[in-house]
Amino acid sequence: MIQKVLRTALLPAAAALLAPNASGQPMTPGAWRPFTATWTLSGQRTLLPTEGDRPASVVHLTGPLTITSGERLGRGLLGEVIGFDDGGKLLAGRAVFTEEHGDRIFCTLTAEPIGTGRLATATITGGTGRFTSLEGKFTLAWQYVLDTEGGQVSVRAVNVEGRTRLVARVEGR
Repeated sequence: MIQKVLRTALLPAAAALLAPNASGQPMTPGAWRPFTATWTLSGQRTLLPTEGDRPASVVHLTGPLTITSGERLGRGLLGEVIGFDDGGKLLAGRAVFTEEHGDRIFCTLTAEPIGTGRLATATITGGTGRFTSLEGKFTLAWQYVLDTEGGQVSVRAVNVEGRTRLVARVEGR
């Protein structure tokens, strides 16, 4: 299913995140590459009442990360998030971004409680295939969160800004 979505709607013309630079040479390990993007997600949220004003929740969301600027960045990746909000101050999760050939980028997420204008930070912790030695960080702001009584939720993140770099591989590891 994910492969079909990627092929037909999300990534028909996506270029590799680590594509050669304008001179045709591979990206140099250690060189930071800035990027900006938007991210639209939808999925399911399950709520649990707490003693506070807000319920705790678990979310499972998917949607396209659309790259809007960045040196040799692809046009987009399919993002998937599982997150936990304790109903207080803790919001943490994991994300994986998949490109059209199946290579993945893994991230950890921390955030303020989800709401319009709230901020989140992600740390890129590695990947598979050509993203194996990738690291980086990015931040984003929630533009809106639409929630239905049935647990369906739609989220749009804007001001997605960050940087990535390829970590030099040490032979024998």
